[in-house]
Amino acid sequence: MKTTRLTIIITALCLLLSCVGYAGELPFASATDVGMSVEKLARIKPAVQKLIDSEKIAGASIIVGRKGKIVFSETFGMMDREAKRSMQKDTIFRFYSMSKPVTSVAVMMLYEEGKIKLDEPVSTYIPQFKGLKVYAESGKHVDQVRQMSVRDLLRHTSGLTYGFFGNTAVDKMYMTRKVYDRDGSLEDMMDKLGEIPLLYQPGTKWHYSVSTDVLGYMVQKLSGQSLDKFFRERIFRPLGMKDSAFHVPGRKVERFAACYGPKLTGGLNVIDEPAKSRYLKKPSLFSGGGGLVSTAMDYMRFCQMLLNKGQLDGRRLLRSETVEMMTRNQLPDGVKRGKGEGFGLGFSVRIEAGKSPKGEYGWGGMASTHFWISPGDELAVVALSQRIPYSGQLENAVKPIIYDSIQRADQKGR
Repeated sequence: MKTTRLTIIITALCLLLSCVGYAGELPFASATDVGMSVEKLARIKPAVQKLIDSEKIAGASIIVGRKGKIVFSETFGMMDREAKRSMQKDTIFRFYSMSKPVTSVAVMMLYEEGKIKLDEPVSTYIPQFKGLKVYAESGKHVDQVRQMSVRDLLRHTSGLTYGFFGNTAVDKMYMTRKVYDRDGSLEDMMDKLGEIPLLYQPGTKWHYSVSTDVLGYMVQKLSGQSLDKFFRERIFRPLGMKDSAFHVPGRKVERFAACYGPKLTGGLNVIDEPAKSRYLKKPSLFSGGGGLVSTAMDYMRFCQMLLNKGQLDGRRLLRSETVEMMTRNQLPDGVKRGKGEGFGLGFSVRIEAGKSPKGEYGWGGMASTHFWISPGDELAVVALSQRIPYSGQLENAVKPIIYDSIQRADQKGR
């Protein structure tokens, strides 16, 4: 009898310890409990359905969190129209550039450990970047006035470019040299970048680029771990992001959404079929700038960690002052990104109130995925579809509804 009781007690303790060791689910609450209107949030559904009915997108997944609680979590339409699979809460999406904030967090973790200095020249950590020149039409490329810094990489003022988004002479060099070769490695990319001039002087212009992939290489080199292992052990596992990775394992392929592109005549075509996607194979190049797959809830957990100033469920990834630094405008004087918009260390930041409140930060991905966080409203939103080329239509459809649903008594100071 005593043995049986002891066995029961031990089993119960093991179960308790397993629950403590595993990150729990974010709590749910009624919108009214956190100062939001249920009736107004209900307008999200017809707004998204309109996009689906007009074949702008095939499906969507949207999560709204406020004050640390989920108040809206819905799926719409199809994750795979051809296979007749409806969108699910655990559908896996291609996140593309929503990988960048994850890489930026990884960099800042190493910054807190003293392994990276933000204003140190990148060439200190990546020797291939020593002696980089800045492009000149004459062919006599010039020296950098100020060497590219780690901070420049985080805020996209590095002088690097992407290759496939522009038509400059430097962009053409990127394409010719296949800088973004997915069959290569991050070290191969650094070797190639070290032989191509910068598009402009560091710190003089905001220009979207492979900067975050360079940061990913830096994380690998300074941590002594591959980028996928660092993400898994230092970020995904502590945050309970169980479906976030650089590829989709075979056992999860039925949860992987199809990706669509618009037809010239209207409607949608499949451009990446889940069962044949390159995402089913572990890549040789771990792209910190655009390689991750994830789910809406996984990414919401990442967002909630940021909204909590660096911690979630008792697990702290970053100090609160580090998150505050990352999420305020870091662009040099005279450098602008757009009307009312700045850029922090890995995020777009609203520096003037407009359709969004001042202080909102976030980013999107090429397959029309979006997230935004408004610290002043204690609000985090993840809104996902799978459509290439990038379109802001889903974000534009639901963002005004979500902000309007915040009760006026809670909107003071916005």
